[in-house]
Formats: sequence, structure tokens, C-alpha cells
Amino acid sequence: MDIFILIGSFTVVCLMGMPVAYALGIAAILGALSADIPLEAVMLKTAGGMSGFSLLAIPFFILTGAIMAVGGMAERLVNLAKVFVGALRGGMALVNILASTMFGCISGSSVADTAAVGGVMIPQMIKNGYPRLFAVNVTISGSLQPLLVPPSHNMIIYSIAAGGTISVAHLFMAGIIPALLLGLSLVILVLIISYRKEYPRGEVVSLRQAVKIALDAIWGMVTVAIILGGILSGVFTPTESGAVACVYAFLVTMFVYRDVKWSELPALIGRVVRTVGMVMIMIGFSIAFGYMMALLQVPAIATKFFVDISSDKYMFLLWINILLLLLGTFMDLAPMLLICTPIFLPVIKTFGIDPVHFGIIMILNLGIGLLTPPVGPTMVVGCAIGKVSMEAVSKSIIVFYIPMIIVLLLVTYLPFLTLWLPSVILD
Repeated sequence: MDIFILIGSFTVVCLMGMPVAYALGIAAILGALSADIPLEAVMLKTAGGMSGFSLLAIPFFILTGAIMAVGGMAERLVNLAKVFVGALRGGMALVNILASTMFGCISGSSVADTAAVGGVMIPQMIKNGYPRLFAVNVTISGSLQPLLVPPSHNMIIYSIAAGGTISVAHLFMAGIIPALLLGLSLVILVLIISYRKEYPRGEVVSLRQAVKIALDAIWGMVTVAIILGGILSGVFTPTESGAVACVYAFLVTMFVYRDVKWSELPALIGRVVRTVGMVMIMIGFSIAFGYMMALLQVPAIATKFFVDISSDKYMFLLWINILLLLLGTFMDLAPMLLICTPIFLPVIKTFGIDPVHFGIIMILNLGIGLLTPPVGPTMVVGCAIGKVSMEAVSKSIIVFYIPMIIVLLLVTYLPFLTLWLPSVILD
């Protein structure tokens, strides 16, 4: 009965339209009242969940991405991508994907990538003769890559949801090969579509212009070197690298690129504070919710349920993928990580699945949900920029799900794709 009240109240409150963060808190309180657990324990867990030092990495990385996004970095990366693939047939679509790959190493967010790269690329693609729906589909599909490369704050959230037992640095390294595979698969799809439908070629960039573009973009790319190089060399922890990258991004944006006015900074910081505030509230309440689930033995019940269904880990992974794909269409990525990780972690240990490997599976799987109605926040942003309806995009994007699902299956059933790079670089 107590479990029903905990899970049921969360579901009902969400269906009523309340934000997930508050729904988690209300469910935790109602579950505690039902189980005669002091509310002080729930409040202490909530406060403790928001006080970890590692959590500082989240606002630092979010602020870094926001500063670079409004500071003209996206446009400079688009120009840099044109140097490499812009002259091919369907070149602007390829530029879109490559720019997302590079900008993802700065933003770490699918929605931010769509807003920044899409804001530059979608109007350009439409102007150059690409169908409006195709431009939107390429943009939002490419924006899945930032979830898998450093500094993806969703990997930090997964580590926190796992009780801090999983290395953020290992997660950062584990997502790089899947991200590159995803980008490559989208490039192949775009090339096939572009040649079949004879989309236009881009212009060849001269060597002199290419050097100028590269020098202009290199200031922003140093941010990636700070984040990755600092962590891999052991000079910085992920939190410290986020802080240093944030200061560097500010200096480059305000004193080198100078695309942002000082008067615009308060509004930018205000947007970041709202985002971070909601994330931190969600983390705090999710810790309390997970605490209640542990007391009510929900993870143990889930473990028994999945073991009873199948003792084969490959079938288990198939069922989990199907379940997460469905759940991801109704709820955002971060709350799903916070809710599902404490439940599934004991199960994957029973099946002998590496938690780092499983984390990348979850993030990629739930990331696809960001592009899928009825919620699909990344799709919503792409539709707003491209001025198309979600219904039209939902029908036309189906072919883009093919490479995503193929990469998801490869990542799921070939663990070395995620575990090889961390073992070589970090172990």
C-alpha cells in the first residue's frame, strides 16, 4: 500500500500538470506520511542531495554553454564545419551535423544545441533550397550528440542518482565513441537522401579563408581542451574544469569575440539561474524520492521482477530499452535518470552489466525521447525555429530514427564501444 501511494501520487500529480521536481517532493512526503516515517528525514535527504561539491559542475557547465551560445560560438563552428564538408552535395545538412558535434563539446545540452546551431543553420538551409522539414529534422537529430560528449551535465546527474559511485570522468570518455557513431550514421543517411533528391552543393572555401575561419573559431575550441584536457591530465576535477571553462568562456566572449553587450549579461545569468534552480530542486527531491523507494524496497522488488521475467541479460537489456523508449516520450531526460537509476542499478549488478555502460545506454535511449512527441522538448525548439508544426515533423522524422536505433542497439550489445576508451585513457 505504501509503495502504491508513493508511485501513484507521483503519477497523479504529474498527470495534473505539476512540474516533475515538485511532483517528486510531494510523492516523497505522502509516501513518508503513509509509512510513518518522520518528515524531518525526508527534508534532510532533500537538503543533503543539493549540497554535494560535485553538483557545482552542473551550473558551471550550463553557464559555460550559455555564454558560448550567445557569444557567437555556434556561428563560428558552423563556418568551421563548412571548411570540411560544405562543398559536398547536401553540404549544409552535413555542416549542421558536424557543427552539432563540435558545439556539443561546449554546450552538453540537446536543447541548447538545437537553439544555437539551429538558429544559425535552419534559416540558411531553407534559404539555400532545402525543404523546411528536412532542415528541422537534421538539426534536432544532430542535437542528440551533445548528450553523449563532455561536458554533458546529464552524465553528472546519472552519477549523482547512482549515489556518486560512478566516475564522471569515465562516463565522459564512455560517451565519445557512441556520439561519433551517431554522427557518422546521420551523415550517411543525409548523404543518401541528398543524392537521391539532388539537394544543392555548397561553395568551396578557399585555403586563405579556411585559415581565417579556423583561427577565429580556435578561441572557442580551447574550451573543449580545458574541459577534456584538464580532467584527463588530472589537473582538474570535473567541477574544477567546469569553473575554469566558465571563466575562460566569459573572457573570450566579452573581450575577444565581443558579440555580447555587458547590458545583456544580467538576462543571460537570470536564464541560467532559473535552469540551474530547477535542476537542483529536482535533484534534491529525487534524492528524497529515492530514499523512500529504498525504504519501501522498490529496487529489490524491481530486481526480482526482472529476474523472474528473464535470467538472460540480453533480453533484459531489450526490455529495458523498450521501456525507456516509451517512458522517454512522456518525461524529460534528467528526471527519468533521477527516478530510474536507483531502481535499475541493483538489477544491472545482478546481471553483471557495467554501470558506466548502462549509463550511456540510458542517456542515449532517453535522449531519443527528447525528439519524440508528445513532450519532445528538443523537437519543440526545432519546430519553433523552423516554423513548422510538431505533427508535420513527427511524420517526416521517422527515417531519422533508423540510425538512432541502430546506434542504440550497437551500444547496448557491444559494451566495448563504451568501455574501451575509459579503460585505455583512465584505467
